[in-house]
Amino acid sequence: MDTLIILFTLLAGITLSAQSSIHGTFSRKAGTIETTFLTMLTGLVFLTIIIIFFGQGDVLGILTAPVWQLSAAFLGTAFLLLSVIAVPRIGVVATNVAIISGQLVSSIIIDHFGWFNSLVITLDWKRLVAMLFMIIAVYFIYQGNKRSNTEENLDFQ
Repeated sequence: MDTLIILFTLLAGITLSAQSSIHGTFSRKAGTIETTFLTMLTGLVFLTIIIIFFGQGDVLGILTAPVWQLSAAFLGTAFLLLSVIAVPRIGVVATNVAIISGQLVSSIIIDHFGWFNSLVITLDWKRLVAMLFMIIAVYFIYQGNKRSNTEENLDFQ
């Protein structure tokens, strides 16, 4: 079962990269906020259908959840909007590596302090070095994208 979950997670990563690229292109035609709105609206329709036919939870449980837990919906929307803004400007790879780096940094902090009822896993030098390498990777990927873009623009002149 764990192997299947890992494969699904890899598929999620593949779809995230494709979505980022498509959103970046689509936002040039429809607008950044409009692209994000269309994605959220489509998600609402599909998830409503899925809930109707396969839902096993309590939709009204939303009304009893603490406000801080409801912030996850805002954070998901902000994530999508920020990635739609970033892709056309810095590229898919730089955007996704920056996203992963941000996830790692915030995850390490969340683990270290045990926020949101997570396990407490203290920050050690190995995690710190891994985080540093990810941030360095973002820098080099962005610089490579910038250089390639500059060279491309020189070819057209």
